[in-house]
Amino acid sequence: MPTIEVKQISKRFGQQIAVDHASFTVDPGEIFALLGPNGAGKTTAIRIILDIFKADSGTVSVLGGPMTEEKKNRLGYLPEERGLYQDVQMDRSLVYLATLKGLSAADASRKVDEMLKRFELYDHRKKKIKELSKGMQQKAQLIVTLIHDPELIIIDEPFSALDPVNTQMVKDLLREEREKGKCIVMCTHQMHQVEELADRLVLINEGKVVLYGGLQEIRRSYSGQEVHVHALTDLPVELPGAVRVEKDNSGYRIHLEPSATPQAFLQTLVERGVQLDKFEIAMPTLDEIFIQVVTTEGNLQ
Repeated sequence: MPTIEVKQISKRFGQQIAVDHASFTVDPGEIFALLGPNGAGKTTAIRIILDIFKADSGTVSVLGGPMTEEKKNRLGYLPEERGLYQDVQMDRSLVYLATLKGLSAADASRKVDEMLKRFELYDHRKKKIKELSKGMQQKAQLIVTLIHDPELIIIDEPFSALDPVNTQMVKDLLREEREKGKCIVMCTHQMHQVEELADRLVLINEGKVVLYGGLQEIRRSYSGQEVHVHALTDLPVELPGAVRVEKDNSGYRIHLEPSATPQAFLQTLVERGVQLDKFEIAMPTLDEIFIQVVTTEGNLQ
């Protein structure tokens, strides 16, 4: 059973349609990316899922049915805007917020200490939130999101202000949560992080779902007439089926004719005696797919 099931939800603010008949599901044990350009309707969709906004039409099921107060203690939400008490010591703030999620004061204090040590914040625990760097504040907010061991985790720009070391730590943590069977919804503009972490994704543009499915399936479906070749010998000057050959540090990027297939082109190389170290169909990056889909959709309006 999906952890989240969104069916044909729509939301309008005055004359502005924020979400337009959007549908998708999110399953346990997966990292699901909710993507879209600025103003696409992502945040509105999240707020409808969290029951902060009511949809004008459509339905949302979370953890087996409508959102309830009890279910809110079973989810963790990291908003893009930080919401910690700025004039309170970090450890006191985190313990208090953990008790709001149902932990006893003793359990909250113990778990906060454990997570402060894991996030390398323990030595700063007596500082007020406003005295922390932006990266430290982001890690503190992540602790609040995860402290109560939620079944459903919704994180908006989780890597904001984090350096590469802390970014890797958070990625490792998210993978651990996925291995535990948690459902993770991730909103981010960092497409390389989505490529590294996400199992499936939905792309929303102007309130509508314009792309939805497994990450690798989507990348394969958008792979064009290009191949990457690393050859141990020089390529022939003329290569039937090739429109353009570009050399880079990793070998050759070869653009094929519309009628050519990668398999036939590989056979051509072999027949001409080219010794190959690597031959692969060029997979587009998620950045490239994002730009293509959003630009195409925009031109169709």
